[in-house]
Amino acid sequence: MARAAVVTHEAPRKKKPRLAAGRARALGMPTRGTTNPNRLRRVDRWLTGTPQVTRALSGRSEPLVVDLGYGSSPVTTVELARRLRTVRSDVRVVGLEIDDERVAAGKAVADPPHLDFRVGGFEFAGLAAGVAGSTGPRLVRALNVLRQYTEPEAWDAWRGMCARLAPDGLLVEGTCDEIGRRCCWVTLDRNGPRTLTLACRPDSLDRPSDLAERLPKTLIHRNVPGEPVHALLTELDTCWDLAAPKTPFGPRARWADAILRLAERGSGRVLDRWRRWRLGEVTVAWSAVAPAS
Repeated sequence: MARAAVVTHEAPRKKKPRLAAGRARALGMPTRGTTNPNRLRRVDRWLTGTPQVTRALSGRSEPLVVDLGYGSSPVTTVELARRLRTVRSDVRVVGLEIDDERVAAGKAVADPPHLDFRVGGFEFAGLAAGVAGSTGPRLVRALNVLRQYTEPEAWDAWRGMCARLAPDGLLVEGTCDEIGRRCCWVTLDRNGPRTLTLACRPDSLDRPSDLAERLPKTLIHRNVPGEPVHALLTELDTCWDLAAPKTPFGPRARWADAILRLAERGSGRVLDRWRRWRLGEVTVAWSAVAPAS
């Protein structure tokens, strides 16, 4: 009697990031492409007003900035180039996308060499340090790019991009909501992550921990008891409650007072000052939120 065939059923495995189909060098996977004018205004304001970023753009003429994964419209890359020119008039901005149609939309508004667009991904499309004589980008903005990846894949992407920076370059990677009212990003250099920034329109929050849903991929699954990022957000909520007497002066005043209380609790976690807090921001040392394991 013939033996019945045994059929096994395995759960489908998620594909690892790979070279985009049909391309030899564009590394990564296409994003959803969602974008809106001024969606990234908070991160751009921080970039143009933060000394560590302006230092990275100083020195060599025509510093290279890469905007990675700008989406279905090039509008936020155009905005980035315009805003960076207020602090460095000769900055060169290159928007990278894996999708040909998105790159074509960018080229329609390009202004080479000050603003250009290429097909590319995490490999930086020939702009990485050491490739064809390039010294590498002085700044890379990668917003809303890594949410579709796993946490280990996001760490791998960080390591790869950091290795391709200019020696004193910076990577700013994070996420924001669809209209840019809630944002979180990590700033990295060649040695790895340095800081975490939370930025928001305070009147869009019930409490600061609402920002947890916008944490970068390397932190979002760590917002659980026992992890430093969870402890930080919990403590920030406590400071927010203690700042309730500032409510009559508006949400920004309450946010700033909450951050002041957090800073006064010590350990050097809070790295910025009142002027940034009044904008709905706070930047903390990476050591304050780094995963426990």
